[in-house]
Amino acid sequence: DMPAGPSEVLVIADQEANPAFVAADLLAQAEHGPDSQVILLTDSTTLAEAVNEQLRIQLGTLSRKQTAEKAIENSKTIVLESIPECIKWSDAYAPEHLIINTENADNVAEQIQVAGSIFIGSYTCESLGDYASGTNHTLPTYGYARNYSGVSVDSFVNKVTYQKATPQGLKNLGPAVEIMATAEGLDAHKNAVSVRLKEIENNN
Repeated sequence: DMPAGPSEVLVIADQEANPAFVAADLLAQAEHGPDSQVILLTDSTTLAEAVNEQLRIQLGTLSRKQTAEKAIENSKTIVLESIPECIKWSDAYAPEHLIINTENADNVAEQIQVAGSIFIGSYTCESLGDYASGTNHTLPTYGYARNYSGVSVDSFVNKVTYQKATPQGLKNLGPAVEIMATAEGLDAHKNAVSVRLKEIENNN
């Protein structure tokens, strides 16, 4: 129903985040497949180092260790100057899953413009969305969150648009349509307007 590719998670975390939680979230997505990508954005070098240590520890306990390791090889930990910079970076990346593990997670979430699904706060792991929290699990990947939303009830609802032009309405819009249709070389499109405008003109 939408462009979708390998799984992605992006975690925005600050120095208040629990490194074990962050590492667990990264690995939960990494174990999907070797082509999965996991990204940590933080403004804290200390946290980044602690998360990397936790990744090493937790990797050893996984049954899908080799898969997760390959995904981690294609993934990044990026330290930026501030959380606002992390927000901008995240919006540019447009992640499938975005976990916000910061002190003011609600405030950060309100500033996000683009993501498939957002998980707010240190106790909202992406696994909840996969299995139990009720949010949609079919989400756009590879930056397509800029253009698509997750599949929802709306995806299965037939939406019909209606329009009705009066003679005056056609006189107002018609000339612009004629110009655009001519520019595209669509003479029949233009003519559908022109014959009506001519009829209106003859009746006046």
